[in-house]
Amino acid sequence: MKKILALALAFLMVFAVVGCEKPPVEPEAKDITIKVWVSQDDQDITRELADKFAADYPDNVTFEFGVVGEPDAIATYSEDPDAAADVFTLPHDQLLAFVQAGGLYAIDSPRADDIIARNGDGSIVAATLDGKLYAFPSTADNGYFLYYDKSVLSEDDVKSLDKILEVCDEAGKKMFMNLDGNAWYVASFFFSAGCTLSLTDDGKQVCGWNDAKGLAAAEAMKAFCAHPAYLNGDDAVLTGGMGGTIAAGVSGTWNAEAIIEALGDNYAACKLPTFTMDGKQVQMSSFGGYKLFGVNSLIDDEDKLAAALAFADFLTNEDSQLARFEARGYGPSNINAANAPAVKANIALAALAEQSAFATPQKDINNDTFWGAVGAFGTAMVNQDKTDLQELLDIMVEQVEA
Repeated sequence: MKKILALALAFLMVFAVVGCEKPPVEPEAKDITIKVWVSQDDQDITRELADKFAADYPDNVTFEFGVVGEPDAIATYSEDPDAAADVFTLPHDQLLAFVQAGGLYAIDSPRADDIIARNGDGSIVAATLDGKLYAFPSTADNGYFLYYDKSVLSEDDVKSLDKILEVCDEAGKKMFMNLDGNAWYVASFFFSAGCTLSLTDDGKQVCGWNDAKGLAAAEAMKAFCAHPAYLNGDDAVLTGGMGGTIAAGVSGTWNAEAIIEALGDNYAACKLPTFTMDGKQVQMSSFGGYKLFGVNSLIDDEDKLAAALAFADFLTNEDSQLARFEARGYGPSNINAANAPAVKANIALAALAEQSAFATPQKDINNDTFWGAVGAFGTAMVNQDKTDLQELLDIMVEQVEA
């Protein structure tokens, strides 16, 4: 009986202690406001994604949206860094300028490891500087490839630039590529030759395009521009001529809708062709462009920084990239999203993805010197300037490196 009473008393004591324990205190949610910059065209889809993020985030997150598109990101930031957005979109060729200005938070592991694993190699190179990941890749669709009219050119024809020009000439058609003053396309010939472009630590441009490889590229470009089937012009010339005088043209995804409308069932696209350089067939290269999201390094509140990083991560995950593809037609950098059936069924994006294996990220460029000098060289090629090619190359490189 004594044992039973003792056990009963012990049980009551334990019950009393347990019953008196207070439930754990839930951490109080904080109020956090994140300022976001995206273009006018991307406001709606970004607001939709922001609402989804806020619904699941443990703190009370609200957003302030400003209209600043990728081209204006670094200029707007530089006007007043303290007033800049916490999360903003930027083109990857502004990454260096942002890092030099101290404007981007370097992303640490394990988040950095996850970003690297889920995105294509080119987009990671574009978001990385000196071995550090500074931004979240969001698209991989700012490049160029070949559109063509399949009533004139076959899948075999478009593998070779020589064959494209031959077929176009026989059919009284044209092959379009904007090389007059447009360094973005001019660069394709030099990258195809293996020419390099880099920046020193202090931002000085180094351009080795006037060596023997550069000369071979220049000779091939000049020969292309001299062909009777070659046509130069702007986007309006291309979109207005497809299905009429133009049977093939080099451009990007922004012209897809107009070209689809012009060609109808004859619409087709693929990677850039090979071309003859120094007596050999060489794959035509290209510039590859990527859009990124960055987080402002000037955020001095830990909770706000954590929320901003989480939001940028969310904006660029697989589901969000697919949502932007559906809403805006953007090509994903996320590997899984890029392999989604709807994305792969997009002819222009499929062509761009095929070309991406031969693309150079538009990154190591000093915008102050490169575009004008290389564009001027392209104009000389289109106009069949009779100045010695080596002399023109030397002038171009001198100006680029000035």
